[in-house]
Formats: sequence, structure tokens, C-alpha cells
Amino acid sequence: MTTSGPEHDTDETPDPDAAVPAHHGDPPAEQRAMARSAAVVDRSHRDVLAVAGDERLSWLHLLLTQHVSELPPDTGTEALVLDGQGRVLHHMAVASTGGTVYLDTESGEGAALLDYLRKMVFWSAVELRDATAELAVLSVVGPEVPAVLEKAGLPLPPAPHGVAGLEGGGFVRRTPWPGRDAVDVAVPRDAKDTWWSTLTAAGARAAGTMAFEALRVESRAPRLHRDTDERTIPHEVGWIGPAVHLTKGCYRGQETVARVANLGRPPRRQVLLHLDAGDEDLPRTGDPVHRGDRQVGRVGTVVQHHELGPVALALVKRSVPVDAELTAGLEERASPASIDPDSYEADPDRTPPGRAVRGQAARPGRRT
Repeated sequence: MTTSGPEHDTDETPDPDAAVPAHHGDPPAEQRAMARSAAVVDRSHRDVLAVAGDERLSWLHLLLTQHVSELPPDTGTEALVLDGQGRVLHHMAVASTGGTVYLDTESGEGAALLDYLRKMVFWSAVELRDATAELAVLSVVGPEVPAVLEKAGLPLPPAPHGVAGLEGGGFVRRTPWPGRDAVDVAVPRDAKDTWWSTLTAAGARAAGTMAFEALRVESRAPRLHRDTDERTIPHEVGWIGPAVHLTKGCYRGQETVARVANLGRPPRRQVLLHLDAGDEDLPRTGDPVHRGDRQVGRVGTVVQHHELGPVALALVKRSVPVDAELTAGLEERASPASIDPDSYEADPDRTPPGRAVRGQAARPGRRT
């Protein structure tokens, strides 16, 4: 049995995964397959953009948060587009292969991203197109991914970010999440069903987005609009490094990125919450997190994990201690919550480098 997204999403906001199957009859078993063997998930609702032309890498380097001007062929990464205050507007997975850079992003986000990129072309030698109708993304996750790809006749790119182009169009991209081994297989959209059958015949269990999201939450990989809000800056959700290069400049919002990295710490941090709630009363994305009577955070993605039980990603104020007694959710879905200590990155004892320099400059009698 295949079930589409709305059945498993209790949020009043539209389900971002409604266009693809939520599960194939047994969500916990599908999670276990991802964790212990291999499973394939239909993520063909993701929007895909293609950037070609001789200046594609140098041009993208000026717009994205990631260092891509010298991205080697057959390599992938992640990147963001920020607003002028350094807040996250777009997140994308990147694959550079065959003279083209592919950017895949959340369903429904591609048009706005493409519009922004087109406005920034000016006289650059780049060619942009919406490739969503051309390519469909299937994700294969689990420790047996190498064996599945070999049986399916697909290449296995090197970890963690290798990319291999496919004959006839598309690519295989290695990703560091949501499981021990994971690849995105972008295939011609008109051949998606054929490739699905090939991958399941090669040993990958059919799984839905419920299983994928559960492992993503476990790996603490944030998702745009689920685990971010209109105020989110990259430092708060762990995108510094994976999607933001701290030593490159020349992109919108870079001043905020550098200032927070050098002079202070972000106002919030992403944590994993363990929820003491039943299956039917889980908090929803966007619900508040309280410490006593005071709101201290926001609930992100909420899942039922096959081993951890009900858990959620959340953005909480930096002042919230790791052992705080919290409540996540509203009214009948309010749940006692505790922070997973492994997800809590304590502030370093050292003073941020920029603040230390400013402190030295302010000392009386300092020579300049």
C-alpha cells in the first residue's frame, strides 16, 4: 500500500511532501531498512534548476554562500541564498557534472530561486533553465547502498560529496545524510518508474517520506521552512560548513555571517527534543517551546522514530540549558520535552576572536 503525504501531516500548513508517497504500508520497517540495509524514497517533487555556460561557477560563487568558483567536476555540496540581513531564503543541494551545475531545492521554491538568479545574470556567460520537468530525484539510503547501486548498474561516487553523471541524463550524488550511506539519483523524469523498479529489484526496500524525515531528524539536518523561520541565520541550524564557507565574501548577507562568527554567537541553537507524548498528540511544526511560562523556542520537524520514539528538531534560545524542563506544543498537543545532550553544542570557553580584538582595542592606554 502506498499512502501520500497528507495522512501523516497534522500541521495546518500545507504538507511539503503531499505530492509523493508518505509510506508504503509499514513506516517503522521502512526506517529500519534505511538504518540497517537500504531503502529508496521518491523525492521527485523537488524542484531542479540547471546552470550552464562558461562562467557558471564564478557567477554562482558571487551569489551563493558556498565556495564554488573552483568546485571540481563531478562534485556536490550544499549552498544557501541569504537576504541582506543574513537570513536564510533558499537552501539547495548542488551537483556539478558534465558542464552543468544542478541546484535542487524544496518543492515550490524553484520558481522564486530561478527568478532571483535570472535577475543577477547581467552580462555573465551563463544559461539558466528550470529542469524540474527533465529530472526526478530518488534517494537511496542505508549501509547496503553500494551493493544496490552495483546491482542496478549505477556508479557509486566517492563519499561524502562525489557526483557521477549518467548516460542519457541525470546524475548520482553522494550525500552525508540522512543515513550512514545515502545517494540522490536524479534520473530522466519519464524513466522514473523504470528506475524505481530497477532499484527495488536490486534490493532497496520501497519507503516513503516518513522514514526519510525520521532519519533526517535523527541526523539533525535542517529543512527549509520546517526547521527554519523568517529570522533564521545559518549559524543557528548548523549550516556553517556544510552550506556556508566562512572565508569567502561577495554574497548578499555575508556581513551578518562574518559578524556573528567573529564577534558573537547566534541568538538560537538547533537541538533535538525528546517528546513525552502519544502518537495522536504530537506537537506541530511552528508550535512554541516553553520553559515554564516563558516561550523559549520553536518546534521544527516532528517525527516518530523507530528507536528514539517521538522526537523533534527545535530552535531554542541560546540561554536555555541542556537540562531544562521544557514543554513543546499547544493545548492538547502540549508535550513535556527534554533536549538530547548529544545535540547540544555547548558554547566554547574562549571569547569569539572578533570580540577579543575589540576588547583589546578598548583597553585604556593601548598603543595603536
